[in-house]
Parts: sequence; structure tokens; C-alpha cells
Amino acid sequence: MALNSNHTVEDLNEVKCAIVEKNVSAMRASFLKEILEYNKYIVIVVPSAPAKSAKTPSTEASEATETPVSLEAPTSFTVGVTDVRFNSINAVFGRLLKSADDHVVTLSYWNQKDTVSHDEVPYYEQA
Repeated sequence: MALNSNHTVEDLNEVKCAIVEKNVSAMRASFLKEILEYNKYIVIVVPSAPAKSAKTPSTEASEATETPVSLEAPTSFTVGVTDVRFNSINAVFGRLLKSADDHVVTLSYWNQKDTVSHDEVPYYEQA
């Protein structure tokens, strides 16, 4: 159990992992995996569990006799790293991650608002 909601640990494919992000698209999962693997983390990406729908009494009886199987491709994924000490907030704001072009990963790059990671001077080092 996590001490706070910003640092959760779960089993992904029977491996204890620190959760980086949940319910992300395949494109976002690929982006995060690329950054984290460049920084020498072992990344595990698994399909997220489908959202549970509210059941009504009339549908519960029909679900007991039929169990629908979803053949759709997963639309959301959970990304985790095997280093359970990893915390994405600390890694980004602590300037601990590098992009593939060897620049510091900034918040806007992590959130995919910028396509290129720029080495910004932290506010506390500005004159």
C-alpha cells in the first residue's frame, strides 16, 4: 500500500512495479516507455482493466447466464517500472530523466506539450 496517491505500487504481470501512469493511450504508453527505457528502467505495459459499469437488477440475472467476452483491442494501458522506488513527480521535477537527445525531461515535454525537451534553467538558479 502506498503512503500517498502519488506513489502507488501494484503487480503488473506478476511483477511488483511502481505505477507511472494508468489508463493511458497506446501512443502515450509508447512515449513513456521510450523515455523510461532510455533512462535504464525496466518498463512493463499492460492493458488496463475495463471500466466497471453500474449494474441494474434486471441485467444481473442475464449476466449470470451469459458472460460476454470482449474481443476488442485494449484502448487504455497501465505503465509501470520494476524499480518500486521510482516516482514520476520526483523524477520530472528533480530533473532526473533525460530524453533521447540527452536533454533534461521537463514537465511540458513529459506531458507532451512540447515536442523537444529544452534544458530550462530552474527558477531557483535564475539570476
